[in-house]
Amino acid sequence: MSILAWILIGLIAGAIAKALMPGKDPGGIIVTMLIGIAGGLLGGWLGKVIFGVDSIDGFFDLSTWVAAIAGSVILLALYRLVTGNKHHHHRHA
Repeated sequence: MSILAWILIGLIAGAIAKALMPGKDPGGIIVTMLIGIAGGLLGGWLGKVIFGVDSIDGFFDLSTWVAAIAGSVILLALYRLVTGNKHHHHRHA
């Protein structure tokens, strides 16, 4: 796939991941796109390691989108775990 296809998949997969996991996240379109692209790579790698399949086959293959979205959700969850505690205010009794 071309770099433009990866960017488009990244943007859409990242947006879907954010929609599936609503909450306040910093960053705009660039962060969403980067999460989606990295998520696609992570999802493709996990698909190969766990299931022994090439899940990143082409732009119009369902497996590409499932892998990208699943990887994006994983990365978004990890991102929130790492940064989540810094944004919450604790009340002292």
